[in-house]
Amino acid sequence: MRLGEFLRKDFVLDDLKSSDKSEVLAELVAPVAAAFPEVNAEKALRVLMERETLGTTGIGDGVAIPHGKMDSLKEIVIVTGRSTSGVDFEALDHKPCRIFFLVLAPEHVAGMHLRILAQISRLLSDESFRGTFLEAQDRESLWRVVTSHA
Repeated sequence: MRLGEFLRKDFVLDDLKSSDKSEVLAELVAPVAAAFPEVNAEKALRVLMERETLGTTGIGDGVAIPHGKMDSLKEIVIVTGRSTSGVDFEALDHKPCRIFFLVLAPEHVAGMHLRILAQISRLLSDESFRGTFLEAQDRESLWRVVTSHA
């Protein structure tokens, strides 16, 4: 399984403009709602914010992996984004997040959903990968970074 199987080029956001958690989540959800008419953006945001109440998905080292399950989805989708200025995502280390991997999954794929989250966590634990991700020049470069490593 490769993360690239669940990521589309239009789901790579190289310059997030948001300044807080709910705005970032909305910005990350927007391309999914545009690509999948069955996905209601407001419902997706509610699912993600409910998950955040259980504990932040800002795992530290400038990384956040927001995730949730939606019965309206037919397949797992991943959106990745980069914030050049960083966002207070209430991360465990209290530092701003600059790297985001959003994972939305159908209700019935719990095992695959967890394997994807684990794979993303392993990838983002690599300091070299995080540096390369943050230094990518544009969307195309960021796409190549993610798909060549994932």
